[in-house]
Amino acid sequence: MKSKSQSRRAAAAAFAGTTIEFYDFYIYATAAALVLGQVFFPSSDPLLSTLAAFGTFAVGFIARPMAGMVFGHLGDRLGRKKMLLFTMVLMGLATTAIGLLPSYAAVGMWAPIGLIVLRFIQGISVGGEWGGAVLMASEHAPAKRKTFYASFAQLGSPAGLLLALIAFRVVSTLSPEDFLAWGWRIPFLMSGVLMLVGLAIRFGVEESPEFVEAKSKNEVVKFPVSEVIRTCWRQILFAALAVTIGSAGFFFTNTFMITYVTQYQGIDRATILDCLFIVTVFQLISQPVSALIAERVGESRFLMWAALLSIVVPYPMFVLVTTQKLGLMILGITLCVVTISALYAVVAGFIAQAFPAHLRYSGISMAYQLICAIAGGTTPIIGTMLANQFSGQWLPLALFFSALSALSLIGVMGVHRLRTENQGVAVATR
Repeated sequence: MKSKSQSRRAAAAAFAGTTIEFYDFYIYATAAALVLGQVFFPSSDPLLSTLAAFGTFAVGFIARPMAGMVFGHLGDRLGRKKMLLFTMVLMGLATTAIGLLPSYAAVGMWAPIGLIVLRFIQGISVGGEWGGAVLMASEHAPAKRKTFYASFAQLGSPAGLLLALIAFRVVSTLSPEDFLAWGWRIPFLMSGVLMLVGLAIRFGVEESPEFVEAKSKNEVVKFPVSEVIRTCWRQILFAALAVTIGSAGFFFTNTFMITYVTQYQGIDRATILDCLFIVTVFQLISQPVSALIAERVGESRFLMWAALLSIVVPYPMFVLVTTQKLGLMILGITLCVVTISALYAVVAGFIAQAFPAHLRYSGISMAYQLICAIAGGTTPIIGTMLANQFSGQWLPLALFFSALSALSLIGVMGVHRLRTENQGVAVATR
């Protein structure tokens, strides 16, 4: 009974924790699209200000692979729970500090320098958070429910985005002058309160039973990062590819799309935020459903179909978005987001089982954070550059999205093959 209670508590803690972490990350992404360029990188050319703001957005992703290695090492050596408590404090303090940071007009170059440093700390926090949250949920779960329970860590992404969109929708009702002067800071300052809530929830969860078992069997190695690179480099490579559209796709639809419709389609800020809010509600509902379906039909088959559909969906999305009609815009972006979120919901548990328990934190953290740095952080920048280069044409943007989806398909097929080989070896050695 205690085990079942801990399974549910671990899933709830993973959901609450990643919701808060992603809230912090998404408010930065939303602010980068709306206001940070004007506050910290003022320029006579709005494109340059936006690109500079998205550049600081990418800085957070640069930190994530390094953080994945560091926290992966510590998580496989010292345990999952300690790392999750530390990353939450780190994120909460960094995000709150951004809300207090003086503007360029007030302190000159020290403002963007401070922003870059705090953004880097945000990246470190998320880089260590994701792997531990996935593992605490999946390793506490019953043997046949690991995919579903792991999906609760992934559910924090749309939930965090909803909170971020609500926060910015509220402050967007201010006058443009007040929003620019102080209104944008309020969502960042709220992070301190959410941090305290998240810590209270996480303190009640016990350490992962699979880590405890590995430790009791003396399977914990001295240098898990070097060990996982040496023995599981193929799993890291294919797992990273598998996650591609699950990471980059959301920053395409939720971050770049704000810039695209406001600057190139002439749609006002409030309309696209309302649109994305409704889309994210559909995402929040569809993700656990996707995980349940994947458990029935098989993770590999489900993920391959999700990746294939992700290659196709950007074309109807752009056709519907360019109508500039709210209902059709919601339909187009929802079609795209629900498809990539189906992959995102399932892929965490899928890649986690490709690594042995004593190297799992290091393995999945390195894979996920590597592709986030390469694809996730650069997607808004590449999208903005393509939109500027091919003004009025959405086909290059759709092709870019399809290429990211194709990488995920290759990765899923690779992980499936390696998991099949490992299962065959395990059976042969019994």
